[in-house]
Amino acid sequence: MGGFRFSVAAVLCSLLLTTAQAAQPARLPLSAQDKADIERAEDYLNGVTTLKARFLQVSPNGASVEGDAYLSRPGKLRLQYDPPSPLLVVADGSFLIVHDQQLGEPSYIPLGSTPAGILVRPNVRLNGGDVAVTRVVRLPGVVRISVVEAEDPASGEITLVFSDKPFALRQWQVKDAQHQVTTVSLYQAQSGLTLDAKLFEFKNPKFTAPTLNTGN
Repeated sequence: MGGFRFSVAAVLCSLLLTTAQAAQPARLPLSAQDKADIERAEDYLNGVTTLKARFLQVSPNGASVEGDAYLSRPGKLRLQYDPPSPLLVVADGSFLIVHDQQLGEPSYIPLGSTPAGILVRPNVRLNGGDVAVTRVVRLPGVVRISVVEAEDPASGEITLVFSDKPFALRQWQVKDAQHQVTTVSLYQAQSGLTLDAKLFEFKNPKFTAPTLNTGN
């Protein structure tokens, strides 16, 4: 995948990766129960076609922001932050586009190099190929699955948090190179909805088409 890209900044918190290297997470041996829970998570994610939810994002310094999350698999994601936040994140199938209206030009990051790319792949595999599970933790009513890039596990870690009954994605946590954790929690989730395709299109509001010289 070319390396996960996480960032300390709030908007990039769960979606990008800094070039600094984190300490390599320890990969614990997986038990039969671990493998069963990983399979449950993969089956759940592969079964999701569309999802709409509210989200709460908490950065390492405790600052929080809310918004609306939209998911359309494969390849599409939108995080629409509530005002006064100037942030918008859109995955259009090829790129993760991060736009801060106060900073100006949007950033385009290949979707496959982001943790978001895991969630919107056509065929999600959490343990195999280019990603690997470092550990599975079971708490009362909760299953936590931590994933790294197989070839470069020191480049970052994302932890997917599922409720057990019903089994559903409730949260993801991203640890950056300084071991700072940013958390995105989902609530009021609805799945199987028909979502407008325009939600996953990004048009730079500062772009204006050139004027054609018609010779008149």
